[in-house]
Amino acid sequence: MAKFALVNPTWSFEGSIYFGCRDPHLPLEFGYSKALLETAGHEVVIVDGQIDCLDYGEMKARVAAFRPDYTVVTTAPSYLFWRCAPPELRVPQSVVQNLKDVAGTLVGVGPHASTTPRTALQKLGMDVVVIGECEELLPQLVGDWDQVPSICYRAGSSIRVQGSPRSSNMADLPALHWPADVLARHSHHHHRFDVAPAGPGAEMETSRGCPYHCTFCAKDNFRNLYRKRPLPVILEELDGLLGAGVEYVYFIDEIFLPNRELLEACAQRKLKFGVQTRIDLWTPEMLDLLGAAGCVSIEAGVESITKEGRKQLDKKCKMTTQELADRLIHAKQRVPFVQANLLEMHEDNAGDIETWRQYLIDRGVWANRPVPLFPYPGSPDYTKRWGATTDDAWERAHDFYLNGFTEFSDIQEERPVSLVQLELTSHGA
Repeated sequence: MAKFALVNPTWSFEGSIYFGCRDPHLPLEFGYSKALLETAGHEVVIVDGQIDCLDYGEMKARVAAFRPDYTVVTTAPSYLFWRCAPPELRVPQSVVQNLKDVAGTLVGVGPHASTTPRTALQKLGMDVVVIGECEELLPQLVGDWDQVPSICYRAGSSIRVQGSPRSSNMADLPALHWPADVLARHSHHHHRFDVAPAGPGAEMETSRGCPYHCTFCAKDNFRNLYRKRPLPVILEELDGLLGAGVEYVYFIDEIFLPNRELLEACAQRKLKFGVQTRIDLWTPEMLDLLGAAGCVSIEAGVESITKEGRKQLDKKCKMTTQELADRLIHAKQRVPFVQANLLEMHEDNAGDIETWRQYLIDRGVWANRPVPLFPYPGSPDYTKRWGATTDDAWERAHDFYLNGFTEFSDIQEERPVSLVQLELTSHGA
């Protein structure tokens, strides 16, 4: 038997280009990992610095008291943001520096190790990093690493990259059952705007991956294959959340596809939930069912207001721009909050964008101002620009982004700084 400490850092984003949500989210990857490790006979503790607001001293004290053989640190705030993670490793670097004398074997997981494993291993000072999804691999680390697929590790004076990115078998991942005190502290309702929270929120997934291959999505090196969780497992997890008093669930699926059986089951449970999806995949009838099932928030990827722009992004969208608008408006008649996401595209005229946005806003649908596209390593956009990812892929993409744009997302009040500056600030932590 071995002891594993699974550490979610206390995240901060000063100077970062990160445009994801800053609030705490359930660390789903660690929830699955804990369950599988315990099934294999190991002892596990999750140290969640973000939800518990732990400073470095408190985090170290918890890990030291547990005396782990292995300490696992993630490089993204949650599974929800693996595909748009902070490019810099400042926060996990600081956590590793703080924990290294009480951590045992240091293990890194997350999108950085999945795209640039050598760089992640070296920057973080880890003993081993997982390439791809980590849940099924962590128990295998208690053994001969020569036999473990999808890892990068130090072998004497060299670094060994072993295997390709791992995709977990979603049918083998159990329903998650979070402690009541953890859920009670989870007050955040992700992407909910219809009412103020009256009880705890939670996140879960019904599927992982996406059957589409849009250029902007960082999914090639992890979470690529579309995989559904079995409905009985989904409902077991959902019923546990509702039984613990959770008021709202956000399904973190990369793409929440129409699923009549699931929606009908949700409708029976009087659930309130949010999703991210493509509006062109939903018929009016299925949108009616989505609303009846309890959906109160839709984040819909439209990305471009022109056929040319959507083609450039390889959206494979068969609807016209007006048809997309009509479908969004229909959704808003059934769901309290509907958002159309837009990216900054050369094919789209600024005046036409504002006209289209105002048309939707006047009808109750929120459409954001276009956001510059960050060429994430592991995305088709990155590969199209520079080819296969190299060890300096994050620096290349970050420099391109900073040099190519003067305005960024709405939540970035200050101009982001370079990746080198961000990561150097952590070395003395």
